Amino acid sequence: MKIFSKSKYLLLQVFVISIFIVCCITGTEVRAKNILFLTLPTILAGHGQSGGGTGGGTTPPGNGDYEVIAWNDLGMHCIDESFEDFGLLPPFNTLVAQVIKRGKNPKIVTSGVSVTYRILDNTRSDTKTNFWDYAGQLFGVSLKSNIGLAGFGLQGTMRAEPDSFIAEGIPLTPHSDSSPNVLSPYQIAEIKVFDLQGRELASTRTVAPVSTEIRCDNCHGDGGMANPGIATGVVKQNILTLHDQEEGTSLMANRPILCANCHASAALNKPGKSGLPSLSKAMHGKHKKIDDGTMAGTCYRCHPGTQTKCLRGIMFQKGQSCQNCHGNLKDLANSGRRPWIDEPRCGQCHDSAHSEPANTLYRFSRGHHGVFCQACHGSQHAIYPTVNPEDNAQSIRLQGHSGTIDTCRVCHTNDPNPGEGPHGGGNGG
Repeated sequence: MKIFSKSKYLLLQVFVISIFIVCCITGTEVRAKNILFLTLPTILAGHGQSGGGTGGGTTPPGNGDYEVIAWNDLGMHCIDESFEDFGLLPPFNTLVAQVIKRGKNPKIVTSGVSVTYRILDNTRSDTKTNFWDYAGQLFGVSLKSNIGLAGFGLQGTMRAEPDSFIAEGIPLTPHSDSSPNVLSPYQIAEIKVFDLQGRELASTRTVAPVSTEIRCDNCHGDGGMANPGIATGVVKQNILTLHDQEEGTSLMANRPILCANCHASAALNKPGKSGLPSLSKAMHGKHKKIDDGTMAGTCYRCHPGTQTKCLRGIMFQKGQSCQNCHGNLKDLANSGRRPWIDEPRCGQCHDSAHSEPANTLYRFSRGHHGVFCQACHGSQHAIYPTVNPEDNAQSIRLQGHSGTIDTCRVCHTNDPNPGEGPHGGGNGG
């Protein structure tokens, strides 16, 4: 058994080093560095020696009295590259963490501890985006540089919630300090838990995904297929000029424009103007003519993207596409659909034991004794295991293998009875 464990440990080392070498050779040094950020602590600590699989298993090496699991709330945050003409989405990345006191009956902890976060190799954003130059005009607020719309920066203390900790609206860009001109969508966040005396109790690292790969230029470049007679030299100005021509507006004369001021967006908590379609309905309805039924030819023309590859989890690996869950552009533009509220549910394909509670979105759903579904399964679009090593590193650190966090002893100090797992007799208990 020891020989087998050592072999798994050696294979993990070889795997990580191989990925690092390949990334360096192919010119993706930023990703190579991020993978080392995530996996080096695991290798140095000897994690990865514990047995894989489901259920009990030996206690993962290094697990102390406390454990912390962290995740991003959406699986990918999109932001505008620039804001001088109009804004769709501001920098607004959100991290959530749950702290668990390990034991025979583990407890979720929210008092007597503080939880900090920081983005590795990404200490400032004001040199990478002009968001703060236009935040006042777009959102009517005065923000200090590198502080987001919800008051959080790129490092700080997470806010305690009844059953978790949250850092909301982190103004993160996909540009690392060391390589600011390289698109690096999978940024790395480090989360640490301290007691009231300042002693570190637990830590983890997770992906904070963000991308500016919103490729309006595919159709709206100068003289593009969407605006053949318009050539301002700026893609966003081409779009505003086209909007003015078709809708009789005067957007070009009133830049910068926040699209959600007219077209309702639940993502920004903006009600829009009466009589106008929501931003989601307007965008999907206007562009439904380009729908060719594929992710690359439809979804990834606007959503990130052929380089970012937002949909990267196990369902994608099993052959599922965006359309399998969300439908086509016509479906998304349906007048009865409530964007950000009427979203796909696990129960559409899985049985009731593997679905969200009624009237609750996946990202807000809790299951096993109050643990978030996302804590063990990952964020939507990035359900464990994913095709990205960065996403899988936390699971490997916690239990020695990638995929769903399914090793009981991550949180328990004993092996629970059969049937008491998250989707068994003890589900939600």
